[in-house]
Amino acid sequence: MAGQIVVAPDKFKGSLSAAAAAAAIRRGLHRFDPSLDVRECPVADGGEGTLAAAVAAGFEIIPLTAPGPSGDPVSTSFVRKGQAAVIEMADVSGLGRLPGGVRMPMQASSRGLGVLVARALDLGCRHIVVGIGGSACTDGGSGFLTGLGAVITDGHGRLLPDGGGPLASAAELDLTQLHPGLRGATLTIASDVDNPLCGPYGAAAVYGPQKGATADNVARLDAALTHWSVLVAQTTGREVRDAPGAGAAGGVGFAAMAVLGAEMRAGIDVVLDLVELDVHLDGAAAVITGEGCLDGQSLRGKAPVGVGARARSRGIPAVAIVGRSKLSAAEIARSPFAGVYSLEEMEPDLSRAMAEAADLLAAVGHNVARERLLPFDRS
Repeated sequence: MAGQIVVAPDKFKGSLSAAAAAAAIRRGLHRFDPSLDVRECPVADGGEGTLAAAVAAGFEIIPLTAPGPSGDPVSTSFVRKGQAAVIEMADVSGLGRLPGGVRMPMQASSRGLGVLVARALDLGCRHIVVGIGGSACTDGGSGFLTGLGAVITDGHGRLLPDGGGPLASAAELDLTQLHPGLRGATLTIASDVDNPLCGPYGAAAVYGPQKGATADNVARLDAALTHWSVLVAQTTGREVRDAPGAGAAGGVGFAAMAVLGAEMRAGIDVVLDLVELDVHLDGAAAVITGEGCLDGQSLRGKAPVGVGARARSRGIPAVAIVGRSKLSAAEIARSPFAGVYSLEEMEPDLSRAMAEAADLLAAVGHNVARERLLPFDRS
């Protein structure tokens, strides 16, 4: 077959990593025709799995210890390649890092994220991408800034405790000790959240409850974030609390934009650029992508749809292999996919499908090769 086949799936959550899914699909393609030129390019959407996708693209894992959302140290990591670094906020300041899983809506901090960025800067990284999904905190990014050297004090000159609750007492934000490497660095925030920082659609109101906030907590956090946003605007001259994405990760988006001048970008676009999907697409005859479940939410920016859209923009046919498809025929017709295959069609039992996902992906990959790849080549 002329041209290579690019296999670029996201993870099959709870079953296979993106890299394992890509390998399984490749096995199926080669079972049909061992001579097929298959290039694996695991992807993610900026959330969980982003580091793994970057590692598959040649980034090196940098392990370290940093404060978790409770302040207790956690073993975490980021990845780097040359002057580029990729950090997953969830791996250091996420809900899964809370001791015993106990939510701390008023005290949880993003300080560890700042420590990771500082370490990347120490190592000479100057292009830093932060995926900020899954955070445990609603601290307006104050912890993130303190992890980078900022000093926040109350009206008596005392250091402010970590967390969103204490922000109500914030009186001064001193940025003179921020990490010097920030001056020559670019920071990109990968997020699909467009909430403002405050108000009924803000960080506390929309995301606070899933982080353990009661109705009273939400009201107090929103008031504290409003107070914090005024202090930040007075200090930096930037008023961004209503900017799309300011409410992402409990306000880390706000702090990153207001203090560090960070760029907010859709997670899928950031990751597809990191893994150099466009380079892989050069000369490609077809693309196979996929994820665990394809539904209406997927069409609004999940990884497989992003892959399919880039392929379609180049006139390259794209097929999705998914664990389960909830799309109607009309939705599939509007999608960037020439076809959608599901593991559920071969194994309706969900638990068995998850346990046997690798073998099922290989089998479906074989079917895709038989039904799709030769017709593409002959067209």
